[in-house]
Amino acid sequence: MSSIRSRRALVLALIAAGALILTACVGGAPPEASGADLPQGDDPVSLDPADFTTEIDNPYWPMEPGTRWSYVELDPDGGELTVDVTVTSETKLIANGIEARVVRDTVSRGGEIVEDTFDWYAQDASGAIWYLGEDTAEFEHGEIVSREGSFEAGVDGALPGIALPAHPAPGMEYRQEYSAGIAEDNGAVLSVEELVEVPYGIFDSALLTRDTNALEPDVAELKLYATGIGPVLTLDISGGSGREELVDVTTVPGGTGTGPLGSPD
Repeated sequence: MSSIRSRRALVLALIAAGALILTACVGGAPPEASGADLPQGDDPVSLDPADFTTEIDNPYWPMEPGTRWSYVELDPDGGELTVDVTVTSETKLIANGIEARVVRDTVSRGGEIVEDTFDWYAQDASGAIWYLGEDTAEFEHGEIVSREGSFEAGVDGALPGIALPAHPAPGMEYRQEYSAGIAEDNGAVLSVEELVEVPYGIFDSALLTRDTNALEPDVAELKLYATGIGPVLTLDISGGSGREELVDVTTVPGGTGTGPLGSPD
């Protein structure tokens, strides 16, 4: 992406964020926001497993098994990482009784895996995507050095959260995940009318969210989702210059991504 295009995407995202902040200051959330039933903080939720499916077709992030999104991530120090997110053919029965789709997220630097994660998602009857936990590992020289961040809804008080609402509207706020002291991320919808350009293409009517972490109050990201595609751009707005942009979407053979952590294929 050219520097002009990069600045354009960043400016668009920041303008949208600023618009929401201004709205909140003068009159609260926009009137179309209707996220009162979305989970917040450590509030418990009562979910019926019968209301969930592993067939995820939310238009902002359809998860067809075999789909792989490939990203290039620039860290705050200017280093380049590759990120492959693969919807596997596998499902997992979560401790809270919900069957979830297993999605693999593999981060590499120079061909060497630095982080590998199984994420667990399911969609409710309304179309909202729920996040039910993750099994994650950080690597150095091929060896696991940390499992920090791993949690499963229903284990040790961990709670599920919303990855994406069924019908996002500006002003919606929600818990994305909750495991006390381990995973306490939150999201907020800023806009559903963004224009975004990444190496994979140009998309309008994109969803823009702001993601925060209660364990790291100074950390925040803007994420843009393209209809029919999924996440296309993530921007660090915590004072750094980190960004992750979509470069390709492919279909991989069945069984891809089902190997043990550290051996994704």
